[in-house]
Amino acid sequence: MGIGDKISNKTEDLGGKAKEAAGSATGDKDLEAEGKGDQASAAVKDGVEKVKDAASNIKDKLTGN
Repeated sequence: MGIGDKISNKTEDLGGKAKEAAGSATGDKDLEAEGKGDQASAAVKDGVEKVKDAASNIKDKLTGN
């Protein structure tokens, strides 16, 4: 996973946590839900990047790189 992707995913996750907390504190259920959605999206993207990395590592081992 590239460092840019890691930073982007972490930024999205932290932004989601902030939205969720703000929504919870103010009673804004829509903002809270949006924050949870942002966190879920970041988690999915992070998972996809980890699968890509694993596939790349396997390919490298098979080809001797």
